[in-house]
Amino acid sequence: MSSTYGTLFKISTFGESHGKAIGVVIDGCPAGITFDEAFIQQDLDRRKPGQSRITTQRKESDTFQVLSGVFQGKTTGTPIGLMIPNEDQRSKDYSHISEQFRPSHADYTYTAKYGVRDYRGGGRSSARETAARVAAGALAKLVLQQLGVSIQAYVSQVGKLKMETPYQQLNLALAEENAVRCPDPEVAEQMFAYIDETRKKGDSIGGVVSCVCTGVPAGWGEPVFDKLHAELGKAMLSINAVKGFEYGSGFAGVEQYGSEHNDEYYTDEMGKVRTRTNLSGGIQGGISNGEDIYFRVAFKPVATIMQDQESVDVHGNPAVVSGKGRHDPCVVPRAVPIVEAMAALVLVDFYLLNQARKA
Repeated sequence: MSSTYGTLFKISTFGESHGKAIGVVIDGCPAGITFDEAFIQQDLDRRKPGQSRITTQRKESDTFQVLSGVFQGKTTGTPIGLMIPNEDQRSKDYSHISEQFRPSHADYTYTAKYGVRDYRGGGRSSARETAARVAAGALAKLVLQQLGVSIQAYVSQVGKLKMETPYQQLNLALAEENAVRCPDPEVAEQMFAYIDETRKKGDSIGGVVSCVCTGVPAGWGEPVFDKLHAELGKAMLSINAVKGFEYGSGFAGVEQYGSEHNDEYYTDEMGKVRTRTNLSGGIQGGISNGEDIYFRVAFKPVATIMQDQESVDVHGNPAVVSGKGRHDPCVVPRAVPIVEAMAALVLVDFYLLNQARKA
């Protein structure tokens, strides 16, 4: 099903950008997990619109409501229903494109598939849907925290501005101290100015979100078709505006010889098998090897820009689409918690699958 993800820890999201609410049903969450509402709300706050002048100015508190599956602060093992009301819809901002297809949006493809589309803010194709994923992902993080697994994403590139410092040399906690969510304060300032200048021109720019997962033990993942990195790739590519995914050395690895790229094994002082390098990105044969899992996710420039663009209408006639409404000039600052959420959903599912295999 197109709105359902996961095998054992399964989520189904619902709602549209300008509907009454969006939400998620989570099935398969273990019983007895402390349901930390403040933690979940904090992740939603990191994703919500209106955080600074370089994000959309739509005003949503994204305050979630628990509908089911939680009792006395603990998960009960039954389906958990979470709902996030929409509070600041301006559907009239989209009336001008009710019969026009916006370039690089899903307007045409949704019409081709369903014969109808909700043009208000993109309806179901809007990135507003990702708030439901973030809520579910925050709960997945709470499960993973009990296992010593942590996930930290950050912005590593905006347009042509790249942060070249390896993540091991960064204090990733600094990413939450600026509006761009880049852990290098100097680069963050440059990125902010770049995005702001792009906004003033009525244009948009893309970027890259990097993510590091630590504490994942060896043995998570399935061989052949359900490889851990394959599932991470699927999860990331399901996020709105994502155009690329690479893990470990990624495409840069093709420039190395095998003698340079191979991660040699050794046994540390605790008797644990480790690798001296980690160009594999913590995954070998589709299964985690105990090292950090790290990957990068490429986001395209936001499709809606405040400039006129040529297109066609639903009748096939030429049309000029004028950008209106409230949109992000660059999506990556708000995409950081979305990437973390999808990574958490993948990892918690593989953890449960591994437990089931051992049972």
